[in-house]
Amino acid sequence: MNTNPRILVVDDEERIRRLVQMYLEKEDFLVEEAENGKEALELALNTDYDVILLDIMMPEMDGIEVTKELRKEKETPIIMLTAKGEESNRVQGFEVGTDDYIVKPFSPREVVLRVKAVLKRVSSNSYHEAEKPTKNLLVFPHLTIDYDAHRVTSDGIEVSLTPKEYELLCFLAEAPDKVFSREVLLKEVWEYEFFGDLRTVDTHVKRLREKLNYVSKQAADLIVTVWGVGYKFEVDDA
Repeated sequence: MNTNPRILVVDDEERIRRLVQMYLEKEDFLVEEAENGKEALELALNTDYDVILLDIMMPEMDGIEVTKELRKEKETPIIMLTAKGEESNRVQGFEVGTDDYIVKPFSPREVVLRVKAVLKRVSSNSYHEAEKPTKNLLVFPHLTIDYDAHRVTSDGIEVSLTPKEYELLCFLAEAPDKVFSREVLLKEVWEYEFFGDLRTVDTHVKRLREKLNYVSKQAADLIVTVWGVGYKFEVDDA
């Protein structure tokens, strides 16, 4: 059985698909392609990919719509491919569940680094804490993180999070009341300093809060904005 990571590359430009495929296959990834959003959604729903590289502007169905529909069924990590002038679309992409983005024109090496970073986060979430049975649960009022099951529940109800949202929540929750700047969160959670946009952090925090708030306002209120500094996970000792 082949255990190499399976990547779906979605772009309506064949040249870009071929270039990305070539670099990913050099790293022993299994690469499949789609040239439009409709084809991509069908493949993504029927195949368990490890990462999806998804262009925003495509025929049939754009990347935003693909992400929105896919998130109803799966939490597969998605890296959005965007043009320089599409900042509002990038923010919209985060709001519907995109995990990261890369701006065109991009270096194929950057794509490989981003994909590896996503895979590293997902795999560490899957087994790192499971090796420590005494710490496999993180329990707070109105919120429980089950590391072994990779599951977050609030007042007994499961909260569906993308891999990046889960990683961000765990990072904050593991250091209650410690304030983290956006720059530190970008470095520690996204694992890079040089490509990042600080709005990436803000958008993920906003979406994480919204998902928690849908189940429990008290759980959402655990994530606190420290104005002019960043964010913290605040636990009321009372």
